[in-house]
This record gives sequence, C-alpha cells and structure tokens, in this order.
Amino acid sequence: MSKRKILIEPDSILRKKSESLETVNTELRNLMDDMLETMYEAPGIGLAAVQIGILKRIIVLDISKEPEKKNPLFLVNPKITFKSKKTSIYEEGCLSLPGQFAEIERPAECHLD
Repeated sequence: MSKRKILIEPDSILRKKSESLETVNTELRNLMDDMLETMYEAPGIGLAAVQIGILKRIIVLDISKEPEKKNPLFLVNPKITFKSKKTSIYEEGCLSLPGQFAEIERPAECHLD
C-alpha cells in the first residue's frame, strides 16, 4: 500500500464525472487499499477516487471510532436506491477542502445498491 496525494479544491479534476467500473481486479483492490491508507493518514472517514485524481466510481470509508476496531467499506459504482424524507444535520468536512467544516443537512437514512 502507498499513500496518494489528495487533490485540493479548485483542482479541475474534482469537477469531472467519474467512470463506472465493469470488474474489480487486483489492480483496483490495490488502488482501494491505497485510498484507505491515504484516508486514514489524512485523517478522514471517506475518500473518493476522484479526490486522488482517478476518475473511477470508487469510494472508501470507515466511520468507526477509537477504540473500536477499524471497519472499512469499499464502494464500487455506488447508486442511491432510497433516501428518507427525514433529515439529520451533522458537521462535515472534506479532505479536498482542508480546514473547512459546515453543518450539512442530509437524508437520515439511505440505501445503496
């Protein structure tokens, strides 16, 4: 595994559309491992491939908290299939916008396919 450079806004790549993947192979698994290492070191709880300059529909995330065991998730071609009408507001940040945080309202629940 190796740490990757996180792109910072206003890098134009961050505004480009990522491509869907047909298969997950060893190369993509290695990329996701690199993304996870990059995210943990940043530190963050989520990272999309576009944030390291790779225009592929991949997201890694881990919302576990110390002293819990790490519980990473790897999402390939995620698609939201349900969003609740009920919302929640949480303070969020973004690794591509370092040092900036805001209260964000999102659906309280969603399902991914």
